[in-house]
Amino acid sequence: MTNPSDAQNPWWKEAIIYQVYPRSYLDTNGDGVGDLPGITAKLDYIASLGVDIVWLSPFFKSPQKDFGYDISDYCDVDPLFGTLADFDALIAKAHSLGLKIMIDQVMSHTADAHPWFVESRSSRDNPKSDWYVWSEPLADGNPPNNWLSVFGGSAWQWDTRRKQYYMHNFLVSQPQLNFHNPEVQQAHLDALRFWLERGVDGVRMDACVFHFHDQQLRSNPPALVRDTSTVTDVNPYGMQAHIYDKTQPENIAFLQKVRALLNEYGAVSIGEVSSDDALAQMAEYTEGGDKLHMAYSFNLLTPEFSSAHIRKQVEEFNARVKDGWASWSVGNHDAIRVATRWANGEVTPALSKLVLAMQLSLKGTPCLYQGDELALPEADVPYELLQDPYGITFWPEFKGRDGCRTPMPWKAEAPHAGFTTGKPWLPVPAEHLPLAEDLQDKDPQSMLNFQRRIIHWRRTMPQITRGEIVFFDVPEQALALRRDLPGYPSVLAVFNVTDQPLSFEWPEAAGATKLEGHGLAGDVLGTTVTLPPYGGWFGSVAAKV
Repeated sequence: MTNPSDAQNPWWKEAIIYQVYPRSYLDTNGDGVGDLPGITAKLDYIASLGVDIVWLSPFFKSPQKDFGYDISDYCDVDPLFGTLADFDALIAKAHSLGLKIMIDQVMSHTADAHPWFVESRSSRDNPKSDWYVWSEPLADGNPPNNWLSVFGGSAWQWDTRRKQYYMHNFLVSQPQLNFHNPEVQQAHLDALRFWLERGVDGVRMDACVFHFHDQQLRSNPPALVRDTSTVTDVNPYGMQAHIYDKTQPENIAFLQKVRALLNEYGAVSIGEVSSDDALAQMAEYTEGGDKLHMAYSFNLLTPEFSSAHIRKQVEEFNARVKDGWASWSVGNHDAIRVATRWANGEVTPALSKLVLAMQLSLKGTPCLYQGDELALPEADVPYELLQDPYGITFWPEFKGRDGCRTPMPWKAEAPHAGFTTGKPWLPVPAEHLPLAEDLQDKDPQSMLNFQRRIIHWRRTMPQITRGEIVFFDVPEQALALRRDLPGYPSVLAVFNVTDQPLSFEWPEAAGATKLEGHGLAGDVLGTTVTLPPYGGWFGSVAAKV
């Protein structure tokens, strides 16, 4: 087969990814949970956004204790979401609209209900006995080391059948696979091929730094600087330097096997990289063209919203990741919604428009999250309605991930905003109703129509989709950059990241021609930049390369 994802035709570098969280997109059978037919019914809407790749969070067979990220069958659809026939119909409709489908592969762990684990825990000498990470207790009965679970407590759980501990990086019900066993690696490659044969165009690799562990089971040392980018400051997980429980060197060879398989089908990959030094891992996992196509970290999913922070992340990535490629995300199913997280008190669509324009201007593949195109704020889900076990464990200081996972509001006047005819698995917040898709679709100035316009405009700017990036020293209230591509004029962009008007001198803008069509308000007269709150300006200047 031809491989359109090679270096000669890197279409994915110019693409935009849109993440769909199936549970919360559209329910077509009234059970209160979104499903595959619901996504298929909304593919025309997704195509209208101007995106290229639809990333589907897990829809595989699962006990749903971590809402699909605990898989019990990698090669089947959970009845909650539909059938394999429904998936095939989704693929066919997507491809007819020019959309590509990317599935979420959770390889590091399974559900404890997976037949692999049921067999593995049954004895110490069965054919799958070493498919998971098992260990003898210490002499005093304690776990073998100090490794912690991201979701709280020890990463080790005692099993009475084998009288051993098994490892879990997340929930107790998500046992860690032993990737040092070649049979485990091959089982995953076979499962991935199953979906590629059905027409899948790409794979998002969840928790891909967790595949391998230190076989000596050495304890982690304390963190020199507490990690608050991948977990909140109430979680002791950030107090360790995670040098033995993940990011092991053996992962490189496995990622190369995955890439070789994807190349057979011209499919792409993006890896979720969360580690103590995410940029180092992103560099290692994407350089050389034989591992991940793209990697994204949690570096822009943090509470900090400043020009200095954004510039630092992009510049450090470009400095350390020579020939790799980033996918910049400001929202996903694990983070507080950006409309709330980066708001300076008041949530306003102006901020959402500014953030999207900035995200689309960075060098890399943008990854957008459902509902952000409507500027949805974070939902405040009361404790008695919480579903996320992560939030229940760390409540009230950390309320979990339910607030960014509430159902999409499609129709302002319909029950549950048109998401379901039944009782939704999470409530639809009242504050989301005025932001419903049907209202925004009719409003030319809405966030939804702004997103459509600026994505269309971006496609006319190869300097932004393919060019190099340079940042400039300007007042801290602004982020200023230039995108350069040989054979084209350079594009300047400046963004006001505050809710206050801003004016300053920017010599770089001398002689620039204002670009129209993107939808942000702002102006430059000579070298004087004038921006309203959350305003932005794009201009064209003589080529700098």
